[in-house]
Amino acid sequence: MDKLNVSEFIISENLKNNQKKKCLCVIMPAYNEGIHIKDNLLKASKIISGFVHNYQIIAVDDGSSDNTLSEIISASESDSQISYISYNPNRGKGKAITSGISYANSDYIAFLDSDLELNPMMLKSFLKAMKEKKADIVIGSKMHKDSKLEYPLKRRIMSFGYYVILKIMFRLDIKDTQTGIKLFKSQVIKSLTENMLTDGYAFDIEILARANKAGCKIIEMPIELKFKRERKEKSRISFKTSKKVFSDTLKIKKALND
Repeated sequence: MDKLNVSEFIISENLKNNQKKKCLCVIMPAYNEGIHIKDNLLKASKIISGFVHNYQIIAVDDGSSDNTLSEIISASESDSQISYISYNPNRGKGKAITSGISYANSDYIAFLDSDLELNPMMLKSFLKAMKEKKADIVIGSKMHKDSKLEYPLKRRIMSFGYYVILKIMFRLDIKDTQTGIKLFKSQVIKSLTENMLTDGYAFDIEILARANKAGCKIIEMPIELKFKRERKEKSRISFKTSKKVFSDTLKIKKALND
């Protein structure tokens, strides 16, 4: 990870001394999630402990301007399985995840959105499917026929739009790249993220496009999603963000074709 381009970098002591290998590391990126992040981290840890005993959560504060970091620190003081990384300025979801990956020491690495619209319990079935089907990557998919969604129509349309673009541009045999729960074999994701081009929301697209090109076995799993953000809360997916995702996608396409 490039630490030279951040003005402040903080890492928890239990992560600095991360010598003992875990079975599962769950990376939870957070940006201005101070209202909910402590409760969500503790809830996630309690759920994960029910099906994996040797695990770790790495919460990554992606340059938040609120009390996200202090709430993450408080959660880690309550639960030793929770570690954290924090830096400034804000760099994007992709940078937050790669920061966590660089410190993860585990057999499997998962990404999980910190708003907990996606229940961490789904990782139990993801692990089972990965082992049974000998997959390298397991991703949650809103477009899976068995998924159960409470999700705004606008977001459904955007998801389908991404699917069409990716099908045409990358010939990906998957329907949904953007759902915020994914599981990887550790050696696979560490090799895929060595030379990433994108830091933002196109990060997921780039990982899966690179994985597809490398011949990795990717399988999709159904999810249950309950949209939690209030209408008054500003959407993280603005027109400007969508435009940036599209331009980054073109950049990825060009790079993978070279």
